[in-house]
Amino acid sequence: MEAGHTARDILIGIDDGCTPLNFTRGSAAVIMRRISTGRQMQENRIELLCADGVRLAGDWWLPLAGASVATVVINPATGVLARYYHYYARFLARQGFNVLTYDYRGIGQSRPADLRRVSYTWRQWGQQDFDAALRHVLDRDETGRVLVIGHSIGGFLPGYASMAHRISGLLSVGGQFGYWGDYRLSKRLPMAIKWHMAMPAITAAMGYFPGKRLGWLEDLPKGVALGWGLQQHRAEQGLTPAETTEMRTRFAAFKGPVLAVSMSDDPIATPKAVNRAMAYYSGASIAKVHLSPEDLGFDTVGHFDLFHARHEQGFWRSSLDWLREGRNPWPSRVYL
Repeated sequence: MEAGHTARDILIGIDDGCTPLNFTRGSAAVIMRRISTGRQMQENRIELLCADGVRLAGDWWLPLAGASVATVVINPATGVLARYYHYYARFLARQGFNVLTYDYRGIGQSRPADLRRVSYTWRQWGQQDFDAALRHVLDRDETGRVLVIGHSIGGFLPGYASMAHRISGLLSVGGQFGYWGDYRLSKRLPMAIKWHMAMPAITAAMGYFPGKRLGWLEDLPKGVALGWGLQQHRAEQGLTPAETTEMRTRFAAFKGPVLAVSMSDDPIATPKAVNRAMAYYSGASIAKVHLSPEDLGFDTVGHFDLFHARHEQGFWRSSLDWLREGRNPWPSRVYL
């Protein structure tokens, strides 16, 4: 058993992954409440209702003692279940944060019975799903500070939301939108073949992307898979002029601070990719940090590892400096 994972953690993780939620239109907002004893935090299973009527599954983590420091929404990466971030959510709740984790439409506990019948997109994940998550926490926040932690595409999505201007700050971890030309040069060809040739072809044939069966992340709705697979250098590709104007206006409306973290051994979220994504937040104050695994005491980290419990005493604790005080814990690793 890995450090930071107790037997109860493993049991909760299994329960989260294997017990589907059968939401109905008359469901209460809070469906299940669980107390994690000895952790000074509380977990509530919740349902989010998006403006277009789609319902999402989430978890609302609360500290049991003392005043909350801030409220946090955690946005997952593409094809990554919300439960992967539950250990970090528990960690933050024990540090005094209110935390919301949730699965995007088409993923995990928010997956419909048949993925072939839907064509959800990244844009909907931002405009609808994240917007619903943000409204949920804004309605319940009593701290005056609503923060977002976004992993991979989750670090780019907040700008799509109509309420993005209400966000107090964004911690973007490997935040980018999957343009193949930004991948690390040594990995670009095999990754382009995998994600930008094979994935669109398989998706077109199957009606969805069977990622889990292939060992390539989770299954994806065809809109997300094709959007990623066919993505070029402009995130607004395929939008009408009016939609493009609306998108850019929403991104520019966010005026809060951003800490954008990338790893030197991450072939996806290279500094070039992060720069491209963060440029859409034209009204924000952005600090970009490029870390090496050695900075965090590890040989490898890559694109997905920072939310693993092995980083609790390193990256997780360092992230508290920014979440609590807005202070960059790695000032010597800032780049332009």
